[in-house]
Amino acid sequence: MHTNIHQVFAKSSALDDAKDILSKCVHCGFCTATCPTYQVLKDERDGPRGRIYLIKQFLETGTITAKSRVHLDRCLTCRSCETTCPSGVKYGRLIDIAKELSEEHLPRPKVDKFKRWALARVLPNARLFGTLLELGRIAKPVLPAPLKAKIPAKRVASPWPSNSHSRVMISLAGCAQSVTAPNTNAATARVLDKLAITLIEAPKAGCCGAVNYHLSESEKGLNAMRANIDAWWPAIEAGAEAIVMTASGCGAMVQDYGQLLADDENYREKAKRVSEMCKDLSQVLLAEDLSTLVQAKDGQTGKSSGKVAFHCPCTLQHAMGQSGSVEQVLTQLGVDLGRTKDKHLCCGSAGTYSILQPELSKTLLNNKVKALSVDNPVRIVTANIGCQLHLESAAKVSVDHWIELVDEMIH
Repeated sequence: MHTNIHQVFAKSSALDDAKDILSKCVHCGFCTATCPTYQVLKDERDGPRGRIYLIKQFLETGTITAKSRVHLDRCLTCRSCETTCPSGVKYGRLIDIAKELSEEHLPRPKVDKFKRWALARVLPNARLFGTLLELGRIAKPVLPAPLKAKIPAKRVASPWPSNSHSRVMISLAGCAQSVTAPNTNAATARVLDKLAITLIEAPKAGCCGAVNYHLSESEKGLNAMRANIDAWWPAIEAGAEAIVMTASGCGAMVQDYGQLLADDENYREKAKRVSEMCKDLSQVLLAEDLSTLVQAKDGQTGKSSGKVAFHCPCTLQHAMGQSGSVEQVLTQLGVDLGRTKDKHLCCGSAGTYSILQPELSKTLLNNKVKALSVDNPVRIVTANIGCQLHLESAAKVSVDHWIELVDEMIH
């Protein structure tokens, strides 16, 4: 698909990327078959192929209408289309470029603009987010049902191990996860301790940058990436083996640091190294001898009680390319995995999507909960905090990070 970029756009590597990505699209339409929003709305403009045409038109004419942007806003950036695409179209990168350019060339209504501004200030700030969440829990009894469902119960972290091993890996506390599910990294540290690996968190590391970046505040997102690189670098130089991602949404962003900071001569090489070290937790465990984890605390083989449904986040299967990795770990450890349907479809969380597109997100959520409930599981586990909180708001069983289940089985 040849594209002539309009002169209104300044020359940049982002536009070069967009032009290159557009050139790979052959209009086959395979992407529409796996696009969650197209499956619900049945509108070509709400599928990847239609959005690509809208983006091409925008880049060639230099203008975009509010109606066209509605269709771009409805994109979950789940990247299911990338997994399906036979031509290797990097749609996720393309939609990010188009969304940021649209913010510059078409001002939003004040209310919409404020909502996005507030999300970009609150969510990446763990301290502020935590304070507001506590206030929300206090006011929860009097809140409207839709808002009440979005306020998660308070979770407490299990003790971190005190052992120290020669093998060291780094984890990211993150913003939302550190506040709403602090036990995730604690459970990870406890499991890795059994494998003679010490897990550490860099105190100065914060949000991975995804919230700002996907809300079209790319420079703020890039600054968050630089701050994390600075925070991790001493441990990397000291010999840390990997940066272990326990939230696949963060993992999908960290693995792209090298690409996104490729034009920054001060961070180019460091960002590339960080991306190379970025591993989902399931990848780390699959590389180890899990037989040391199979024996439960009473000396018997560890078993989960009842069927467990695993929800594979879009960021894990489509962005990180690790579909099936968590299932392999859980199966090796004796978890009775229940059947699920439509594994490739998004749950509707997608970062801030559930707040900015509540109706469509709720439809996707209800569809996903039904798809996970085929075998009447006693528990649902997942690999991303956004999915966890979103599913928890509608599921009738507990929803946890899968590593918490593993931790319970071996301790």
